[in-house]
Amino acid sequence: MTNDALSGLSAPQRAELRRIAACWNDDIASHVEQVLRIYAPLAQAADKAGVSRTLNLPYGEDPRQLLDIFQPAEPRTGAPVVIFVHGGAFTRGAKSIDGTIHDNVLYWFAAQGCVGINIEYRLAPQAPYPEGARDVAAAVAWAQTHIARFGGDPRRIFLIGHSAGGTHVATYLLDPVMASPPSPSVRGAALISARLQADVLPDNPNAKPVETYFATTNPNLLEARSPTTHVARCNLPILVAIAGAENRHLDVYGAEFFTGLLRNARHPARLLQLPHHTHISMVAHFNTGEDILGRAIMAFMSEAGD
Repeated sequence: MTNDALSGLSAPQRAELRRIAACWNDDIASHVEQVLRIYAPLAQAADKAGVSRTLNLPYGEDPRQLLDIFQPAEPRTGAPVVIFVHGGAFTRGAKSIDGTIHDNVLYWFAAQGCVGINIEYRLAPQAPYPEGARDVAAAVAWAQTHIARFGGDPRRIFLIGHSAGGTHVATYLLDPVMASPPSPSVRGAALISARLQADVLPDNPNAKPVETYFATTNPNLLEARSPTTHVARCNLPILVAIAGAENRHLDVYGAEFFTGLLRNARHPARLLQLPHHTHISMVAHFNTGEDILGRAIMAFMSEAGD
C-alpha cells in the first residue's frame, strides 16, 4: 500500500477521475455513477480472505435497523471497533451497494485488525431529524452489549460517517436534542465529506433532501439543527476529511467546523483534504490500493484511544 493519492488507479483511471473532479457539481448523479464504475471493480477484486462477515443483525425494531460485522478471520479479543455510517442525502443510501460499496470500507479496517460495523439506518421522510442520530446511538448501544463476542472491545468504539452519515454522527456527538450524551465507549470520530451545516440554498444540489430530513426551510431552525452550531460542546477527538471536489459548500462547512474544533481545543482535531478525490471517491477508494485516508484515520484512532 502507499500514501500517494489515487495510487490504486491506472493512469487512464487517474486522468478520468481528475476530469470528473474538475466538473463534479455540474452533474453529481452522473459523476457518482462514473466514479463507482472506476472503483467498484477494484474493490470487488481485492483480497478478502482474511476477513469474515456476519450480515443483517438487528439493532432495533425497524426493518432498516440492521448492521453487518466485519472481523479478522483469525480469532482475537479486544480489537478496536469501527462503526461506519453511510451517506445518501438523508433520503436514500444503503450500507452495501451491490455487495461492494460501502463494504470496502469495513473490509479495509478489518484487515488492519479492527472489528467493523456497517449500519443501515432509517431514512427521511419517515425518520426526520434527529432520528438518524438516534439510530447511531442505538448502534453504539448494540455494540457495547454484543461486540465482545465478535472480538471487539466495547470500550473502544470509533465512529466514521460519510456525507449524511457524518451529519448523523456529529448530531449524536454534539446536539443537545439528544436525550443523553454520547457513550463514554466512543473514543472519537471521523467525519468524511459530511454535511455539517444544514442549508436549502438555491445552489445546494441536495437542498430538497435537506429540507425533507430537517423538516424545515426556516433558516433559524436549520442553524439550530446544524452540527457546526454545537461544535463548542465537542468532548471527543474529531478528524474532518474533505474532498477536493465536494458537493457544493461541504468543503467550506467542513473547514468552518474544524475551526470551531480548534477554538474549543479540549481534544485533538485534524483536518485532511484529499485534493484529487471527489465526494464519493472519498469512501469508494477504500480497499482498492490507496490507503492515505485509512492510515490517517487509524493513526488518529490510536491517538484518540490512548
